Amino acid sequence: MKSNGNSAKNIDKAMYHAWFHHHDADGWITVAKKTENGNFKQYHFQPEELAAELTKWLGEDVYFSQNTFYKPQRKIENIRQLRSLYVDLDFYLFNYDPSWVLGKLEHEFYGKSIPEPNILIFSGQGLVLIWLLEPVPYKALPLWQAVQNYLLEQLKELGGDPKATDAARVFRIAGSVNSKNGAEVRAEYRHDYRYELRQIQFDYLPELNEVINPAPQKKKRGRKKKVVQLFNTYKLHYARLLDIVKLVELRNYEVTGYREIICFLYRYWLCCYTNDPVEALNQTQTLNLQFTEPLPLKEVERATRSAEKAWEARNNEEANRIAIEKGYPGAGYNISNKKLIEWLDITPEEQKHLQTIIDANEKRRRKRERDRIYQEQKRRERGDMTRQEYIKQQQDKTDDKLFKLQELLEQNPKATNKELAAALGVSIRRVQQLKKEL
Repeated sequence: MKSNGNSAKNIDKAMYHAWFHHHDADGWITVAKKTENGNFKQYHFQPEELAAELTKWLGEDVYFSQNTFYKPQRKIENIRQLRSLYVDLDFYLFNYDPSWVLGKLEHEFYGKSIPEPNILIFSGQGLVLIWLLEPVPYKALPLWQAVQNYLLEQLKELGGDPKATDAARVFRIAGSVNSKNGAEVRAEYRHDYRYELRQIQFDYLPELNEVINPAPQKKKRGRKKKVVQLFNTYKLHYARLLDIVKLVELRNYEVTGYREIICFLYRYWLCCYTNDPVEALNQTQTLNLQFTEPLPLKEVERATRSAEKAWEARNNEEANRIAIEKGYPGAGYNISNKKLIEWLDITPEEQKHLQTIIDANEKRRRKRERDRIYQEQKRRERGDMTRQEYIKQQQDKTDDKLFKLQELLEQNPKATNKELAAALGVSIRRVQQLKKEL
């Protein structure tokens, strides 16, 4: 279907699509439009602003973010709410007929290997499946990514795009137009039930239960072991991404002397996490532009090119086999915390604010703090008082004794210490101590 994407009917379609997906959202939503040179022009809106703003944007190649961000910047480390899962099917690359793909999904996939999606976006060439979620915060991103990649794996035979699985992804909005063929983008709404991320994981990836709720001495074999290892790898890569960004923030973006290594690490870990080297480079250049003294963009690309090559090797079976034969865990970069701390001159004080890039001293400090909190909780469960509570109780008792002693002395100024001790129920020495405090 051909359309110019500017009619009132098209605007209504876009507004309804945005409302259906984001009507109860919290955070910033990105609206993006491709420019003539193929780059994205991006703006960010609050949910209540989105519908009105779409009227200014609608036309060719208009996209919007599937999740929200805590600040107006479309980056994985800025995720506020994870609101959906998705798979982009490029079935046209296999010359599959759209009606055959829809029938196969309906009869062989929905309710069997994947849940039924809430929305189908017919993007002009391919098909995007969207599963709406009860919103979960950014801390659930490793689990979200594991489920996301499971869905992709199930739909790989139908052209699932591995480069469209990151949490900062944008997809075309209904009522807009695909400039490649002039086709109008349309959405099919199948149901409005929002899935719980943990329920999808429980139903389709039960092997992750032991990671989320670990059982002691439980062995992992075969696919189960592979999925669990993959989940843990996602957690590590994401935590290290956040650590790099946090370190830059702690230094107020004054990182001259460390810019190349920071950009290199960021690009490598982002490649590993998103499987999208183009997006990884774009976001690395965005990070660089926030430095007080940014590197030239061409220098960023040149200095970090080996990060993408290492990521490619990490996904190459032969490269991994050779690396393992040489005694390495696998291809790609496996950089120790000690080396990262040396490269970046991370101080003990900075380590207190990081998740994973920490040394043995910081690990011990955190263990002592965890043990202290644990013991504190145990004392409370037993009904024991904390040290502060005990001190306050003793002080209250002393204040009470002082008040009573004052009363006794006012009533009988000539009372002996022995008489006062008997009246208060304390020793003579205690009466002497209390008199000194009067």
